[in-house]
Amino acid sequence: MIWLQLVADLQARLDMCDQFSKAMAEKSAEQLKRFEERMELQHRQEKHQLLEQLVKGSKEALGQQEKLKEEHRHRAKLLTLKLREAEQQRQQEIERVRQEEGRERMRRLCSLQQEALQLIQKIQVDYKQQEALRVDLSAYGHRGNQICGILSTVVRSSSERGYPTQDDVSLGEHSLQEMKMLVNTIEKELAAAEERKKAEDEAAKEKQKEAQQIQQQQAKLQTPAPTQDQKQTKREGLQKKASKGTLQRFLELQKVLELCQKVCEELATCKDPQTKKIRADLQRAVTTPVSQISSVSGSQVRDTFDKINNFLMGKPIVSAGRTIVVSQHPLGLDFVCLKLAEKLVSQGEEEVASHHESAFPIASVASALWERYPKVGELFLANLHKKCPYAVPFYPAFQEGISLEEYQRLLGYQVKDSIVEQQDSFLKRMSGMIRLYAAIMQVRWPYGTNQGNHPHGLNHGWLWLAQMVNMEPLSDITATLLFDFLEVCGNAMIRQYQDQFWKLLLLIKDQYFPT
Repeated sequence: MIWLQLVADLQARLDMCDQFSKAMAEKSAEQLKRFEERMELQHRQEKHQLLEQLVKGSKEALGQQEKLKEEHRHRAKLLTLKLREAEQQRQQEIERVRQEEGRERMRRLCSLQQEALQLIQKIQVDYKQQEALRVDLSAYGHRGNQICGILSTVVRSSSERGYPTQDDVSLGEHSLQEMKMLVNTIEKELAAAEERKKAEDEAAKEKQKEAQQIQQQQAKLQTPAPTQDQKQTKREGLQKKASKGTLQRFLELQKVLELCQKVCEELATCKDPQTKKIRADLQRAVTTPVSQISSVSGSQVRDTFDKINNFLMGKPIVSAGRTIVVSQHPLGLDFVCLKLAEKLVSQGEEEVASHHESAFPIASVASALWERYPKVGELFLANLHKKCPYAVPFYPAFQEGISLEEYQRLLGYQVKDSIVEQQDSFLKRMSGMIRLYAAIMQVRWPYGTNQGNHPHGLNHGWLWLAQMVNMEPLSDITATLLFDFLEVCGNAMIRQYQDQFWKLLLLIKDQYFPT
């Protein structure tokens, strides 16, 4: 019975354990289910939050994108406005340049017409003069009138259109060139006619020469001695030589030149091979760059000046593959300044005489060197006065004790083997030197500060021109040099002196040339 009771208790305990296990299993299942529900809820919540964040981020991105688009549209609008303004400014600049070029062409065309009208007066020779010289120049006058008519038509049609074209200017230049050829031809024919008439007059007078001499001798015997007041009537007005101050400055510069030549004589005449080599290097270092100055390349002009300037400052330079320094010889600097001044004058005498457009590039280098090294300027001026005394201005007078060849050299002529150069060659050389001199007076070194005064400015040009018109003119040379000076320096003189310069031009035209 006890055993049965035990079995029953054990069975009851087993049942209770089974129930407890089932209950625990059910509870665990329920808890697992709740956990899974919580996990699923949490996952849904996280997913929902992520979706909300994504939507919010998308909205913010869309807003930012719209903002960027708006800014882009605004910037594009501003850029379009700027581009439109830039295009308008470009078109305005193009129009301004076109109008300026048109006005310049119109001024050029008008100046051509004015020059042609001045030349037609030379062509229309007085009929009495033609009759006296027995020449007929009516054909030239008729052609000159035709050319003036063509130029008037071109100017009138250009004014109606607004501005002339380059073809109109070319036509005007061609017409003016033809007019100049007509003037030259007329002058040659008049000169030939005058020579013929002069020869005929001399032949006619030759027959009366003996009778006239007899009459003069008889008149001389019968005429009482003149009084002191009647011996000479001095012409008032034009002078025969420059002012005392100008001549004194001329002599001072010649003394400076002679002193420099005397100082450099030891180096210039030394026979020592090493010294001769140094002398050749020093001379080549400054003359070669000056010879290479071009009228088309501004950079080349600047390189030339920099090379010469560095050399004069004592810096080494390379020339013909050799390194050269001005201090190689104690007299090196004086010798280099002398040769540089001589070379600049020679460039005016040769290069500028043949190519007028080279005057300003050479003058810009000369002016810059003159400003930095006044000694070079003085030596240049002294050499210029020696080769072209008309740059003083100075007309050397013939003196007793000097030969005719020496006197011709004083006048600037080149005399070789007792043969004097032709007048055309002489005028050409003088013209080149005066053109260079006139260019130097007005140009400054374009790459410097130019804060100081010009070393030899337009005031010297005014002084030269005033003294020229105060002196009696010489045949050929006076007119040639006045023309060259005014052509090169006239525009600068007008800007500087304005009405006073116009008065001087009128004085030259109305009073000086007729003398």
